[in-house]
Amino acid sequence: MGFRMGIVGLPNVGKSTLFNALTRTAAAQAANFPFCTIEPNVGEVAVPDSRLERLAEIAKSKQIIPTRMTFVDIAGLVKGASKGEGLGNQFLANIREVDAIAHVLRCFEDGDVTHVEGRVDPVADAATIETELMLADLESIERRMQNIVRKVRGGDKEAVQQERLLKAAQAVLEEGRPARVVEVDDEDIKAWKLLQLLTTKPVLYVCNVEEAAAGTGNAFSAQVAEMAAAEGNSHVVISARIEEEISQLEEEEAGMFLGEMGLEEAGLDRLIRAGYELLHLQTYFTVGPKEARAWTIREGTHAPQAAGVIHGDFEKGFIRAETIAFEDFVELGGEQPAKEAGKMRAEGKSYLVKDGDVLHFLFNT
Repeated sequence: MGFRMGIVGLPNVGKSTLFNALTRTAAAQAANFPFCTIEPNVGEVAVPDSRLERLAEIAKSKQIIPTRMTFVDIAGLVKGASKGEGLGNQFLANIREVDAIAHVLRCFEDGDVTHVEGRVDPVADAATIETELMLADLESIERRMQNIVRKVRGGDKEAVQQERLLKAAQAVLEEGRPARVVEVDDEDIKAWKLLQLLTTKPVLYVCNVEEAAAGTGNAFSAQVAEMAAAEGNSHVVISARIEEEISQLEEEEAGMFLGEMGLEEAGLDRLIRAGYELLHLQTYFTVGPKEARAWTIREGTHAPQAAGVIHGDFEKGFIRAETIAFEDFVELGGEQPAKEAGKMRAEGKSYLVKDGDVLHFLFNT
């Protein structure tokens, strides 16, 4: 199950620098001019989780395999992108393919790095991007509504439902609000997702600050924090330059570097975890002498569907899941002691997998 987060922002805010750090590669050219990223760069990154190493240590697993998230570096949007300005149409199409959006906002002063608008105002930058996405959605809605007119007149149920949802989205967009504020009933969720509106995607604001403000933030990031809180969105503070430097160091050297900077952990770890939370994801584990492995599922996933993340046959032939809570596995010293202490449970098809569960699936072939 792949989850994709798109990194967006105006040109020269640090998107490609951040992407380089995330993927530990220089695949995305970080240059001081707009559109240095012509095609979206895609990279998979491990989701940091100290629990996995602890489980592997107890089970003496030969291999550790973390769960992963995909980040897509999407070239810089500019004002007018919804009308095709810059490389707008291509960028907007790329955004449709991701599950969530990370808005990288410039929260630093630097005379050597030109801002496309000639000023530093992260709140205005966020509004520029949001406006372009909303305009693109309005254009998409108008087109879709024209295409379903005949079906609606003919009483086609799907078309009637689609028109109702499109009108609901159109109403909030015309008020200057993103489509994600629309309250959607359970029976409409599937049809709503099929609309693929850009402003329905959850947003994480990434405040790219100067090195000295990496731990505390600055006046610019404080403005973003206030904006995010008002919108019900989240934000993280990060210095893309520091993260890029750290990404080129060995683990021990990186730890020393962080200590010298007065940072407890890499900002990228916070960013990845924030993305994980934004998408309402959680982790379960499979553990044995061969490997300790983390698997990603959405919150509220039942045991058979969780098993299906490993292999479709596991879901089809699901019998039960043998379940041990992470805390019990660690406290008691492994699977067998947990079993002997009565901490291993047999769960059926209705079981909602919890974050940190250590699972073993039984299934019919």
